[in-house]
Amino acid sequence: MATVQVLETPAQTQTEKDEARGCCIVGGGPAGAMLALLLARRGVHVTLLEMHHDFDREFRGDTVHPSTLEILDQLGLAERVHELRNSKVSAPTLLTTRGPFTPFDLSRLKTRYPYILMVHQKDLLGLLTQEATRYPGFRLLMGANVTDLIQEDGVIRGVRYQANDGVHELRALLTVGADGRFSRVRHLAGIEAVRMSPPMDVLWFRLPHLSEDIDAPGGAFGGIARGHILGGFDRKDYWQAVFIITKGSYQSLRAEGIEGLRRRIVEVEPRLAKHVESLTDWRQVSLLSVESSRCPRWYAPGLLLIGDAAHAMSPVGGVGINYAVQDAVVAANLLTKPLLDGRVTTDQLRGIQRKREWPVRIIQAFQAQLQNRVIAPALRAQEQSGLRIPWFVRAFTRIPFLRDVPPRIMAMGIVRVRVED
Repeated sequence: MATVQVLETPAQTQTEKDEARGCCIVGGGPAGAMLALLLARRGVHVTLLEMHHDFDREFRGDTVHPSTLEILDQLGLAERVHELRNSKVSAPTLLTTRGPFTPFDLSRLKTRYPYILMVHQKDLLGLLTQEATRYPGFRLLMGANVTDLIQEDGVIRGVRYQANDGVHELRALLTVGADGRFSRVRHLAGIEAVRMSPPMDVLWFRLPHLSEDIDAPGGAFGGIARGHILGGFDRKDYWQAVFIITKGSYQSLRAEGIEGLRRRIVEVEPRLAKHVESLTDWRQVSLLSVESSRCPRWYAPGLLLIGDAAHAMSPVGGVGINYAVQDAVVAANLLTKPLLDGRVTTDQLRGIQRKREWPVRIIQAFQAQLQNRVIAPALRAQEQSGLRIPWFVRAFTRIPFLRDVPPRIMAMGIVRVRVED
């Protein structure tokens, strides 16, 4: 990659000078938006680049766990988040061959927010970026598609990006890749993620609420039949449904037509027979190709990767947003002073990975166990008429001391992360 040197001239604006001493964050998802807000409120000059022209993407993941709610509470934003359209999940119910089964109950946790808040991600991102605009050092660029990294003497000094009015160059002391599992920044930096593909793919779609509706204690339900797993989250005015299929089987399922999907949904949950009549076209269905991965190195001189760019999470437990937010909080805690001082070292960037990598490794191992011990056998059981919960899982949930360990890990993370003053 060619080395680019941009000389400061008298014509250079004060904003450009400030940005060159500040932080450029690529990706306006939860990790990028949270990091931008935290740095801006501490006086760091931050430019947040988002390649899309708005935050409105369907089924990006809407689960805000207690750990993130506690962080938002520290920032004085928890009440405003609860004012957004939301629903709560505390104790989902699975329909099994031996009757209803509740795998976890968050209401027993010692936290101010003993539930998962389902909030549209576009609303959450809008709130975070709106709050960041209160600080003079923050700038948000929508429709900014990064095309290259600026490198000088082996150090990344910013990015080039394509906007509606042409190609621009943005110089920064630190560049942060928070642009998701298909990170352009990671690719340009030559950092490869080690992929661990779970044995499943996921279909997302909406089903309507009806006058005589399905009962879902705890805000969610789930079940399985003939090798397919169905789940639903109550979003008040509709059900957000998830249909788990064997990895690579999407095309064969789609070849059966939308009526094939409707039939399989009803096999899992007969009470949805009227609901599925609303599914008339495959364009109503979004496919998520499930992937779990982790980069062996999250940094390079002048560059840091966080969130899915550093470690793509399986959807099991819905923890991806929350681990991305925790990455952002740790990065802000450790990098604010170096950024204000005008010098960020590779050792400081390495320290962020060292602090965050072991919680990520543990939760990914936990997800892998659930995928391999519960989900994969269920997907292989083509003739199974209902969900069978392994005996050791049922026994685990009956022991008071142990039953709250998995929900605590899922809700709060391996370690509690706090915003430092």
